[in-house]
Amino acid sequence: MSSVAAVLWVAASSPNPDPMNTCGLVRALESSRALSRCQNQRMDNGRRKKQTTKTWSVMSYRRRSAVSSSVVASHAGEIALSSEEKVYNVVLRQAALVNKQLRSASPDLLDDVKKEPQEIVLPGSLGLLGEAYDRCGEVCAEYAKTFYLGTLLMTPERRKAIWAIYVWCRRTDELVDGPNASHITPMALDRWEARLEDLFRGRPFDMLDAALADTVARYPVDIQPFRDMIEGMRMDLRKSRYKNFDDLYLYCYYVAGTVGLMSVPVMGIDPKSKATTESVYNAALALGLANQLTNILRDVGEDARRGRVYLPQDELAQAGLSDEDIFAGKVTDKWRNFMKMQLKRARMFFDEAEKGVTELDAASRWPVWASLLLYRRILDEIEANDYNNFTKRAYVGKAKKIAALPLAYAKSVLKTPSSRGTN
Repeated sequence: MSSVAAVLWVAASSPNPDPMNTCGLVRALESSRALSRCQNQRMDNGRRKKQTTKTWSVMSYRRRSAVSSSVVASHAGEIALSSEEKVYNVVLRQAALVNKQLRSASPDLLDDVKKEPQEIVLPGSLGLLGEAYDRCGEVCAEYAKTFYLGTLLMTPERRKAIWAIYVWCRRTDELVDGPNASHITPMALDRWEARLEDLFRGRPFDMLDAALADTVARYPVDIQPFRDMIEGMRMDLRKSRYKNFDDLYLYCYYVAGTVGLMSVPVMGIDPKSKATTESVYNAALALGLANQLTNILRDVGEDARRGRVYLPQDELAQAGLSDEDIFAGKVTDKWRNFMKMQLKRARMFFDEAEKGVTELDAASRWPVWASLLLYRRILDEIEANDYNNFTKRAYVGKAKKIAALPLAYAKSVLKTPSSRGTN
């Protein structure tokens, strides 16, 4: 997918069945040239519906949603948190981490992160941190061209950090969606998570890990969203159906909403904003969920050909539909009515996301507005195709993408941060 700043993070891997050598990175990186050679082997492999696009999400939807309640009863009679409540707890932890750093940070740090990069020693090489960031930028420029252009609007330090996050997410996603997917086991994902833990402790495994290790040391980025994205990969190994929206919500958070929580600390909140940190993260989560739901609605036919149905099973049944109807690929009145309700929910999340984009740092607003506007237009294209997402792929043409840029820029300039706190 190539929409301005919309294609955020699509992870990548290599033909090597060892997940710890994702993207062909071998254990002993003897030189940056060797890294470049190996990385180029597989970075063109994955295009996935669960593209981890630039994100923002919503808890106010939880308060009005009739699909899932705030709590559910377990079989043992205990009260268990719904998916939305579980995600909300992650939001609270991340917001608390950001607030803690803001209270202790100097004015210079609040304006931007200005520390000189620390030299992280890599296996078989020294002083490659700057080169690692450059390599992340090259990967981003090659495999997410329009998003890369959006990052150029950010400050140099923030730009590099976003590149590092992009590459980690791409590599992670490709573990279960790349050419080695058949070799990936839950144990392999456990190994990838252990590697993540080492990265957050300042012990990167390779050059690209080193760039992210430096990023998380500079910004108040919590490890939990990264762990949760790996959990989304585990879910893909064992599930191809989702019984209700609460079930699907958690999956969408894992594979897309997490990216918003990873990136907001880097993109920054406008110093003039009076909105709560929590509300900005809620909006970040909303855009991630909206984008992911849009991907799901766009790719119904493609997923069906892979034996996957990401639509809530209970809602299909209520509409008088089943998996067999999806596999048949016929557009009926029942299908049109069902799709109208699905599109309405996705747009609701986009509406919630808008409230947070205006609170971002001025240098980050334009690419995020472009992302939001372009992804929302995919929903319009589904309608224009008469809801035929079985054999027609809804996409935003180049002319419409270009036309969206001035509007996105105007919104980024004219829509100012709130003058009072929001909940």
